[in-house]
This record gives sequence, C-alpha cells and structure tokens, in this order.
Amino acid sequence: MADNSILTQLEPGMPVLVGGDRLVRISKDLADKFEPGDRLIVVRKTAEILHIPRAIHELVTSAVDRALESFETQQKLPDEQFSQFYTEFANRLADDEIWAEISRINEADVNRAKEKGRSTTRLVADEKMRKNMIAGLHQWRDLPSRRDKPLNSITHEGWSVEEIVSPCGVVGFVFEGRPNVLADATGVLRSGNTAVFRIGSDALNTAKAIMENALCPALEAAGLPADSVILLESPEHSAGWALFADPRLALAVARGSGRAVDLLGAIAREAGNAVSLHGTGGGWIIADETADASRFELAVYNSLDRKVCNTVNVICIPRSRAAVLVPRMLSALSRRGEKLGYGYRIHVATGSEDIIPKDLFETETTVYRADGLHKEPVATSWPADQLGHEWEWEQTPEVTVVAISDLEEGIRLFNSQSPLLVASLISEDPSAHEYFLKAINAPFIGNGFTRWVDGQYALNKPELGLSNWQYGRILARGAILTGDGVFTIKLRARQVDPDVHR
Repeated sequence: MADNSILTQLEPGMPVLVGGDRLVRISKDLADKFEPGDRLIVVRKTAEILHIPRAIHELVTSAVDRALESFETQQKLPDEQFSQFYTEFANRLADDEIWAEISRINEADVNRAKEKGRSTTRLVADEKMRKNMIAGLHQWRDLPSRRDKPLNSITHEGWSVEEIVSPCGVVGFVFEGRPNVLADATGVLRSGNTAVFRIGSDALNTAKAIMENALCPALEAAGLPADSVILLESPEHSAGWALFADPRLALAVARGSGRAVDLLGAIAREAGNAVSLHGTGGGWIIADETADASRFELAVYNSLDRKVCNTVNVICIPRSRAAVLVPRMLSALSRRGEKLGYGYRIHVATGSEDIIPKDLFETETTVYRADGLHKEPVATSWPADQLGHEWEWEQTPEVTVVAISDLEEGIRLFNSQSPLLVASLISEDPSAHEYFLKAINAPFIGNGFTRWVDGQYALNKPELGLSNWQYGRILARGAILTGDGVFTIKLRARQVDPDVHR
C-alpha cells in the first residue's frame, strides 16, 4: 500500500474486517487479479469481498456522471418532449425493418443461450413482446405527467404549504435476460428521472440493438439528452455491483435470481441507496373447505400459461376436500401441459403424498428443460420445510402441492416459507376472504389466478419491477414499481401575509 493509503496490491491471507466483528481473508485468486486502480466491495450481509476492475469502475462512474448531468438538463424541458420520446420510440419498434434487425440479433442471443443450456423463456423477443413494448410506450405517452404537480395543500392563517411531486434523480437497473425492460423502464423519464441499465449477458446484444435502432434515435428526435438512458455495455457482474455501490443513485432496481438480487440489494443498502428488489418469485393458491371446484381448477389452469414470477408455484389443498380438488388440479395441470406441448410435474410435500394418486409417482412424463428433453416421474416427494423453492420450467408446468388441515395452516405456511409475493384464496366464504386480507403477509392478494400481478396488465402502467416482501414491507408505496412512482416531495410555502412569524 502506498503512502497516500490508496490500495495498490493485495496479499493472500490479508485480513479484512466485516461488519465490525468478523474477519475474512483475501484469497490467492483475488490477490493475483487485483491491480492498481481496482476497487473492492466488502458486503457486510454475506461477508463477501467483491472485486471491481478499474475499467468497470470507470465505466460505471462515467455513466452515472452523465446520467446526473442529463437529469439536471431534463428539469428545464417541457412534458411534451417526454411524450414525443415515447411516440418516437414506439414508432421505431413498430417499423418492420427496424424490428427485423432487432429480431436477427435476438435470435443469435437465444441460440447462444440454448447452447449454454440457459433458459430462454424470458429472452425471446417475439411479436407478442413487441406489441406489449409498443403498448406500454403508448401508455406512458398518454399518462398525464405528475412532474412538478401539486399533491396536496395545507392552509394556515396567512400562508399555505403545497406538496409538489419532484423527480428523484438517477435510477440504476440490473435486470436478467429480458429485452423488453428497456422499454418498460423508460417510464422513469415520465416523472423526469434518468436511468442506467445493466442487463444480463444473454440479452446484452439484443439490448444494444434496441438502444442503437430505436431508443437512442427516439431521445434525439425528442430533443432529450442522449444520456437520459444509458446501457452499460459490459457482460460482467461487477458492472452491476459497481452501479449499485454508487451512492448517487436515487433508486436501485434489481430483478433476477434470488441469490443475485439478495447480493445486489445488500450492496445498494450498504451504499445508502433505496432499493426495489425482486428475486425469488412464485404465487400460491390456497383453497379452503368451501372452495368451488370449477373456480379452483380455472385458477390453477390460468396461472400456468408461462413461467414468470407470478406463475403459481405452490398449491395448498384442504385434506377434507382433496377427493374433489386434487382431480381438478390434475386436470388443470394436464390440460395446460398439453397446450404447451409437454406434460406436467408435481412435487408433493412430505406428509401429503396420500392425497396424490400413487401411480403418478411411478409414471414418467417428458419434461422440456433448458438443456433439452428429459424423462422424469410425474410426481415426486419434496421436503415440507422447503415450500418456498421456485420451480424454473420451460414448457412443462411444475408446482408443489401440500395438504393443509384448514385455512389457518395455509396462511401460516405462506407467511413462513413463501417469498411473500402473491397469494390467492379460493373460497366461497366472504368472511374467509376478509380474514385472509388481514392475515396473509403479501403485497398481492386475490381470489383467482395469480398472473394478474403485472403493472401493465393490472394498472395500465408498464412495471419497472415487482417487490415481494421477503426483505420486509415497503415504505409508502405499492409493490408494483412504475415509472411515475419514482418521485420525491418538495414542500413550497406561499405567504399571503408578509408578516407571518412563529
């Protein structure tokens, strides 16, 4: 270490203090990689030491610098220019020639991901994704801006105070392989914010194609700063770490796997940044003793059309109704599996095997996974204390099933083992639904299918991300984060009487 105390090298075994009471030691691999100008992030929550190469640190720092400058510039621009941006962006995505180029690059991304045995269910930029992106941009265009608009006014004798909506600043995003997030997350511009993205390596080339062919030209055509939206053109995880460690972010938004999101959230919180995290997903359907069998079957069937975070993952069935509801559940799974081209899989919580037909544990089905086709049993046992495990499936619906004694047990299992995202109660008892609303620890509660949890579908606003309550309840906002929800409050005093005093 030099005299000015700047870290220039590491030694294997060097101790590092974590959280004030733990020591971790530098590994030989990290010591060998470290070069002058590199940075380290010591994560208190996980006791990990993360390495940020100098080039990555400079890339991210420069991006946030430019986004902050653009944020300041944007404050002087009228709302009409932001509306024009959404029109221009949507028109470019609607252009068949532009979309053909994006599709060509996306196809190459998909093929590379398949060669690596990676899931591509969220990666494919198909016509449905294109239409949803365009529709979302139109929604942002047509949504009245809340920027600099009053929320409330408190009148006093001789003076008043107004609460004014004001943008927050730079929003940092780390997403998995979803090309459509580039369109969805530009919603932060509607309220005057700017954005810096890091997207998963599988979708990076597709994201670059969208930026180059549609998003950046739309910014230019609307007269918005070129750096209002910045894509970090790096496949390195360290780019996401460095971004979330920058204390200048107004908000850090992460979507991906539970482990990666947990780490990113810890980095952001330790840097003092506000976070919106969505890692582990999976909805729960809980039936009670009064559940209507047809309604239950439809809820299961309509919650399994594709694998995303709000797909049903766990189904709780009262033992007293198993003879009726289990066949209905199996019918829904079978019909959905057939529609998607393959069978279905159920994981039965230990102690609940008796409600499932025995032959399903011995019958094989064809399962389509990211690395190809497999022969697997239709039903297998699963530890009853691991109900929160999220099944990642491609074209073969996959759920966990557990028998419960009553609604109270279903609520207890959800509150203790789920990622605290979405829960649906199938019941004909109005009082049960009222109790469920109060007792279930979830931000999203329904009485049917779980797939309604989506900003564009439910609120007519494309979502930037969903936040479950796995990391605690969220202060003063809903768990669907939308672009116009990223704001702070200014207070403005207006004196009528110039002699107001305390």
